[in-house]
Amino acid sequence: MIPEGYIKRRTSTIPFGYKEDVEVQGYLKPIPQQLEALKIAEDLVKDESISLRDACDWIEYETHRKITHTGLKKHIDKKYGKREERLARLGKESTSLLDRF
Repeated sequence: MIPEGYIKRRTSTIPFGYKEDVEVQGYLKPIPQQLEALKIAEDLVKDESISLRDACDWIEYETHRKITHTGLKKHIDKKYGKREERLARLGKESTSLLDRF
């Protein structure tokens, strides 16, 4: 039986917020502190309150585990969709200078 919160290991890379568990082979054990920090950071980035790099710095400060800004962006895009898709769902226009041309 697989404990609650465990996820199946599908690649060689261990996702942020999880670690290998020697007792349950093939599954990754959640680390609640890291997952909570990740959730807070992704909400702040999604709402455009802080930048990806600032969120990564904060996560590292809180959890003592690094995550790159590209890794955090991939996580957020996978979970919520790309920024343009999120804005379209909300009926907002992009504020990016690149989108104006």
